[in-house]
Amino acid sequence: MAKRAAFDELWGKGSAARPGFEPLAEWLKETPPAELERRQQAAEAAFRQMGVTFAVYGEEEAAERIIPFDIVPRIFSAGEWARLSEGLEQRVRAINAFIDDVYGGRRIIDAGVIPAEIVLGNPQYCIPVAGARPPHGIYAHICGIDLVRTGPDDFFVLEDNARTPSGVSYMLENREAMLRLCPELFETFPVAPVDSYPELLRETLAAASPHGAWEPRCVLLTPGHYNSAFYEHSFLADNMGIELVEGRDLEVDDDVVWMRTTEGRVRVDVIYRRIDDAFLDPLVFNPDSMLGVPGLMAAYLAGNVALVNAPGTGIADDKAIYSYMPEIVRFYTGEEAKLPNVETWRCREPQALKYVLENLSELVVKLVDGSGGYGMLVGPTSTKKEIEKFRSALIAEPERYIAQPTLALSTVPTFTDAGLAPRHVDFRPFVLSRWNEVVTVPGGLTRVALRKGSLVVNSSQGGGTKDSFVLADTAEAG
Repeated sequence: MAKRAAFDELWGKGSAARPGFEPLAEWLKETPPAELERRQQAAEAAFRQMGVTFAVYGEEEAAERIIPFDIVPRIFSAGEWARLSEGLEQRVRAINAFIDDVYGGRRIIDAGVIPAEIVLGNPQYCIPVAGARPPHGIYAHICGIDLVRTGPDDFFVLEDNARTPSGVSYMLENREAMLRLCPELFETFPVAPVDSYPELLRETLAAASPHGAWEPRCVLLTPGHYNSAFYEHSFLADNMGIELVEGRDLEVDDDVVWMRTTEGRVRVDVIYRRIDDAFLDPLVFNPDSMLGVPGLMAAYLAGNVALVNAPGTGIADDKAIYSYMPEIVRFYTGEEAKLPNVETWRCREPQALKYVLENLSELVVKLVDGSGGYGMLVGPTSTKKEIEKFRSALIAEPERYIAQPTLALSTVPTFTDAGLAPRHVDFRPFVLSRWNEVVTVPGGLTRVALRKGSLVVNSSQGGGTKDSFVLADTAEAG
């Protein structure tokens, strides 16, 4: 295998497998490359047959792609997972408290912890819901927290996804593929199951019902089959046993949401919406939106329907807000954050901007509202022309950007055309909130940068996915 500069999650920084992970090293040694390739091709053929795709916007050809899958799993020991889940649940509780506060009493602003303009002047701040509370006080029922790792015990939060986090269907499909193609690994390792996620999600939706219906009617609202995550929308609706609907399937009458069916209208209690705020209701947000439902916000504000996640949660996705998360966690929990942020420079601050401009070639610079790997500069791998173009954008609108150091992301052995090689990974676990309960699913979406040396793991930028094994307590690894 190639020389490893970064921490490798199987090999550490040496030539022997880390304690507790020896069986994976032995499996890789004993399984012929041709057999690994056969299994990987079988997985991708199954994904193609099932339509496990994602869309790439802005490309006329091959807009629908099969997401690349890697047959070598990533493994978390029970001890690693216990520490991660504890930090994730603390962070998600703080996120919900923060969102509730900034649309209510704004204590954190009054206390001077966060400047008012970063919150109230933020494009993601949803003015129509200020002063209103969602059912049971929970805004972010489903969170995807992106993590990176740089060492054995060094995990950092890269960003928070509290608006409409995606990718959980790939977690589930990857596990199905591994169970079918590599059953011997599940005999070797006591892997925690993830197949209960649709049931947990359905229970989370039902718990959000505003009027305590015994069996609330839940639906999943999708923008339609042209959306990049449509496969996931249909997959989740099918596995939860709820209706997949588009805006035209719903109507609002006297502040109550109804679904049109062949047998007449039926009342809707909970909407798992996979549509951004701006398109939810043309009467309140974008008047040109054909994706949402006229009058939906009136029904929501009247307490007649729950929206999951609640409108306004996007404020927690903003990367300028992210930079304050250690203070946010401390303010609402009275504890230090168990999962630290990546060091972040807010370019809106003159001294930070000066530092960033002087060190552009060494930093990663991101739009505060960016996602998917777009609108981002990775200094060490960018050309002088790209750096200078970004410099001009930074000088013109510094408040739109944050910067972070280029981290040596951990690697995991990955099957490539040249055989096994280390490739950089990140991780998106999924955290569900209902009432006072916060649950972290024992797994998540591992995204892998398939290009040698690349740090960009997004599927839209050439990345792929791996299954993520979380080991049960009986197999504690060092």
